[in-house]
Amino acid sequence: MSTMDTVLDRVATAPVRAAGQMLAGVYRGPGRVATEHVPVPEIGDGEVLIRVAACGICGTDIKKIQHGFVAAPQIFGHEVAGTVVATGRGVSRWKTGDRVVSFHHVPCGQCFYCERRLFSQCAAYKKVGLTAGFDPNGGGFAEFVRAMPWIVERGMVEIPAGISFEEASFIEPVNTCLKAVEKARVAEGETAVVMGQGPVGLLLLMLARLTGATLITSDPTPERRAASERFGAVAAVDPSRLAAEVKARTDGRGADVVLVAVPFPAALTDALALVRPGGRVLLFAQNDPHLQLEFPAAAVGVEEKEIYGSYSAAVDRQEESARLVFSRKLPVAGMITHRFPLEAFEEALTLAARPKNGSLKVLITP
Repeated sequence: MSTMDTVLDRVATAPVRAAGQMLAGVYRGPGRVATEHVPVPEIGDGEVLIRVAACGICGTDIKKIQHGFVAAPQIFGHEVAGTVVATGRGVSRWKTGDRVVSFHHVPCGQCFYCERRLFSQCAAYKKVGLTAGFDPNGGGFAEFVRAMPWIVERGMVEIPAGISFEEASFIEPVNTCLKAVEKARVAEGETAVVMGQGPVGLLLLMLARLTGATLITSDPTPERRAASERFGAVAAVDPSRLAAEVKARTDGRGADVVLVAVPFPAALTDALALVRPGGRVLLFAQNDPHLQLEFPAAAVGVEEKEIYGSYSAAVDRQEESARLVFSRKLPVAGMITHRFPLEAFEEALTLAARPKNGSLKVLITP
């Protein structure tokens, strides 16, 4: 009996399930999801099948589901950690039983954009190589995902002994936030502000602190402000108090850099008001294709403030992102507040979209 047959037999033993079926959280249209039985992905040459152990819910997943940015049906989820349970012909790097993290995008490494480290603009990068069925779109909100050959070759990371799947699932979001902090040129001795202290905002805080910068943060939720201070902010304040706090701590000058981890249209104007002349603003959460932003032209044209955007991960930061998680230099486990099985997928998404009772990072644990 082949390894694939063994996997399918195990899946088939679950109650009320046909042979070769698995559970998945399926997007069925704007604002609509359902836990369904779907086929276990079949792998081909050069591919592997991964049994998902943990997958974080990302703000991008929530936006796609709430606003219907892509056609249904889809299975989202791209912060994937799990175990290799089957390998296709020609796979030599990975074997059954390996504990891995899998990215869902990998750039070609040779095009115009890759040569300039603009990996997320590479045409190959935009082709998703991790799927649980339907159009490839991550697939981590399912029991099994199929990794395609280019992901198997260059987009998977082995999880060392002693590191949990839950911790390892942070490698992709850590990568995206590390890319953003580096792009914003956060440096030792600077005063940096992070607007928003959800899971992404907390990662930006922790990574910016590693540069030696002093961090001030804001969030309307008292529990998240308390978490921010636990993770190293010198001050975590309500947004209504942020401007006064920044002025008081910079002799009225303003912050050197502001990292925006909230998606509200007014956030850019607020960030430009917080940053000093010649300072930098980085937009992290502004990835809604329909969102339009306005800002005072003089902030850029006269005061020489710089505005940057940062999107997705950087392939050349995979190793460093893994090191930060595996060494526990970033205490990511402390951000996890809720875990849900696939049977409670809708409840998990609701909590991630509308945090309450101190919720931070929400994981799906199939």
